[in-house]
Amino acid sequence: MSADLEHIRQIMREADCLYTEAQVEEAIAKVGAHITREMADTNPVVFCVMNGGLIFAGKLLTHLQFPLEASYLHATRYRNETTGGDLVWKHKPATSLFGRRVLLVDDILDEGYTLQGVRTWCLEQGATDVRIAAMTVKKHDRALPDVTADYAGIELPDRYVFGFGMDVNETLRCVPAIYAMKE
Repeated sequence: MSADLEHIRQIMREADCLYTEAQVEEAIAKVGAHITREMADTNPVVFCVMNGGLIFAGKLLTHLQFPLEASYLHATRYRNETTGGDLVWKHKPATSLFGRRVLLVDDILDEGYTLQGVRTWCLEQGATDVRIAAMTVKKHDRALPDVTADYAGIELPDRYVFGFGMDVNETLRCVPAIYAMKE
C-alpha cells in the first residue's frame, strides 16, 4: 500500500462528520424545490462546475423537473493544491448563452473567486442572468462581498472539508457525507 493511500485513510479515520448523507440529501431536495419555484419557466442553461460540482449537480438535476439545458464547464484555481491561484479554464462550453439565464452548480462557495470569474465570463457571453447554486457555503469573512449563493444547501464552519464533491488532493470526493479534517 502506498504511503499516500495510508495518509488518505488516516485523514478519513480522524475526520469529523459534519453532515450525514441523509442530511445532505435533504438539503439537495430543498435547494431543488427553491430553484424549481424560481426558474421553472425560464429554460436555463445549467452548468456543472467541474470537478467539485459533479456529484451535487447530478443529484440536483433529478429535483429539477422542468425544461433546462444541462452542460458543464471546468474552471479552477486549485490544480491539486489546497490554496487557490489564478483562474485556469480547462473547458469552456460552446453553448450559446446569449439571451439565456444561467445556473452555475458547484460544490462549495468559499471565497468566491472561481464563481466570480465564471459568472463574469457567462455575462460576457451574453447571459441575461447568472445564478449560483452551491451545495455548501463556508462561513467566514474572507468571501468576496458580491458573490453569494442564490441557492445554498448547507453552511459550513471555516475548516478544510471534504466529501460530496469536495476533495483532499483530488481524493475523497465520492464520500457521500461531508467531513472536516482533524484540526
